[in-house]
Amino acid sequence: MRALRILLIVVVVLGVLFAVADRVAVHFAEQQVADKLRETEHLPSSPDVSIKGFPFLTQLAGGKLDDVEVGIEHYEADGGERGQKIRIDDLKADMKGVEFSGDYSSATAADATGTATIAYDELLKTAGAESTQVLPGVTTRVVGLADGGNGKIKVTVKVSALPAPIQVLSSVSVENNKVRVKADGLPDLAGLALAEGRMRSVTDFQQAIDQLPGGIRLASVRAAKNGVEITVKGSKVRLAG
Repeated sequence: MRALRILLIVVVVLGVLFAVADRVAVHFAEQQVADKLRETEHLPSSPDVSIKGFPFLTQLAGGKLDDVEVGIEHYEADGGERGQKIRIDDLKADMKGVEFSGDYSSATAADATGTATIAYDELLKTAGAESTQVLPGVTTRVVGLADGGNGKIKVTVKVSALPAPIQVLSSVSVENNKVRVKADGLPDLAGLALAEGRMRSVTDFQQAIDQLPGGIRLASVRAAKNGVEITVKGSKVRLAG
């Protein structure tokens, strides 16, 4: 009985030591991946990296991680025109099947999905903020974007001939890696109906979202309280190298 008791104690101790060593190793690996990702994507600070699954050491031995979560607080994506940048907030990506080299200099995920937000004030920068003439002596420009409820964007437009801005509800969608905003309808105002095409050149706009981390791409969008929520996805996504 004494020998059995000693054996059990030894097994427990070894198990604890293995668990501690496993957590130390995964913490080191998370730091290495975060540093490489910061370097590869030219980030101002290291992202949050969380390697899921236990034990980690068996995954390490196999050269493949089951699940890696990455969080980037702010990311400057390519806005498409004239080198324009657009800020993406709270980018969270879940990477599956991540194969990596021994020194973590390269890491590629088989599949990735994620979410992020584009704030309304950031999207407003591309929303026709410059005045556009729609009728002789009448100009318009977008002066505000906000949540319109039920997945719609409320677009506020200043019309020079009117004492107060008008508001239209717009739908948001993804097409060719661009966020597209299109008014569901325009107000039936005297004279403006004749200039619907020109009005839509102001109310309807698009914003490219290119060069996201690792080559992930836009999958879907929806209007929410604090901005446009986007989902992203990709395959063979490069985390580093």
